[in-house]
Amino acid sequence: MDGVPDDELWARGAAGQVECFGALFERHEHAVRSYCHRRTGSADAAEDLASIVFLEAWRRRSQVDLSGESLLPWFLAVAARVMKQRRRTALRHRAALARLPDRPSSPDHADDVAARLDDRARLARVRAELARLSPADREVVQACIEQGLSYADAATLLGVPVGTVRSRLSRARRRLARSLDDDHDDTTRNRIATTWHDVPRPTGLLSEELS
Repeated sequence: MDGVPDDELWARGAAGQVECFGALFERHEHAVRSYCHRRTGSADAAEDLASIVFLEAWRRRSQVDLSGESLLPWFLAVAARVMKQRRRTALRHRAALARLPDRPSSPDHADDVAARLDDRARLARVRAELARLSPADREVVQACIEQGLSYADAATLLGVPVGTVRSRLSRARRRLARSLDDDHDDTTRNRIATTWHDVPRPTGLLSEELS
């Protein structure tokens, strides 16, 4: 579909030809992601934002009548609006969190692990592994584990899809599991892994959707 104009691909996609919308994605995703990267300074955030842009475009395919040889300017306009919305939502939810009453203190997850281990050096290994996570993965761990937010609330707070929260948390778990592969004490390894997977995800505190 290299020779098909953007507006024709859009019209076909709106009519139900999914492969035409896929062609638009392949044609402009890199430019949209690069634009988001320049604006945010984060490759991870840019990837997530580009996904949101095309998801929003797909959702609105039957509502928007586009014309023109290239639809890239429209995609970039959607990206700018998404980034502005993301910043506004983050500020709003930070303010909402600041207004919440203090929670009763609860035992620190890592301290609970330490209490169940005889060898605190192994706990240091776990902490060091968590510290080596990428900033994006560490944000999700902090939101879901340290702050006790649900997947949905963490997604709202960070301005990313719920699926991104799940995948980043899963990636952090796998990295921790790999760090335990060299530990020959099966009892210790199982205790850490069980504690990590059993961290509670309480019901969300924030229910406001992105608007």
